Amino acid sequence: MFELVVLSVGLIVCMGILLGLGIGLTARAFEVKQDPRIELVIDALPGANCGGCGLAGCADLAKAIVAGKETVAKCPVCTSEGALKIAEILGTEIVQNTVRNVAVVLCGGDNKNAKLEARYNGVNDCKSAVLVSSGAKGCKYGCLGLGTCARVCPFNAIEMTDNGLAVVHPELCVSCGKCINACPKKLIKLVPEAVKIHVFCSSPEKGPAKMKVCKVACIGCRKCVKNAEENQMSMIGFLAQVNYDMPPPPELADASGCPTKCIRRTDDNLK
Repeated sequence: MFELVVLSVGLIVCMGILLGLGIGLTARAFEVKQDPRIELVIDALPGANCGGCGLAGCADLAKAIVAGKETVAKCPVCTSEGALKIAEILGTEIVQNTVRNVAVVLCGGDNKNAKLEARYNGVNDCKSAVLVSSGAKGCKYGCLGLGTCARVCPFNAIEMTDNGLAVVHPELCVSCGKCINACPKKLIKLVPEAVKIHVFCSSPEKGPAKMKVCKVACIGCRKCVKNAEENQMSMIGFLAQVNYDMPPPPELADASGCPTKCIRRTDDNLK
């Protein structure tokens, strides 16, 4: 009986050794060797995994950079020191973004200026609220003020004001784009950081209809277009637009004659 037990244990041990050897040989035979530079590039990247590059995370971007499919300029968070280190790893020249973009919430209709048609009592999430008659605000294009964009921002660049409006702190924004995808009203856009003046309204409705629901809406009076230099401002229907390729100076916020003050400087919007 004892001999049978020993024999059984011996057979199991031998089978385990053989299976282990088989797995090891198979793994070695089918092993896909990774370029050692990928790990070095991953270490040089910020590691934020914010998705601002359009890929799943820093590891995927590192693979794309080493493969020559992307450059470090694709990472909006990478510092100049990190870019220099990656260039040294790859033996290439530094390629960086020439224009730094930041997010801006193109709405000024907080709870003080915009009319509320109902009281929303549900999940504290803009995407959930918009399913209920497009939200509680009279302006169906305005910021719902529930802070979904602020919560998804990994860099705390978005602040919710006391009056329920999302505003972006440009010095903290890295243009990862997460807030853009989170906003069901599509109010958030990436714009050049150097542009310091914006039209804080996104409603395409006619002026009288806007004024019924918001005190700071663009009424389409065209005063800003007339007072700006050629091609700096334009009208799309009843909504004024800043030409971000040829923007007006910040002084236009005061000189435009905008009756509702929806054209404001970035700094003024943070006050």
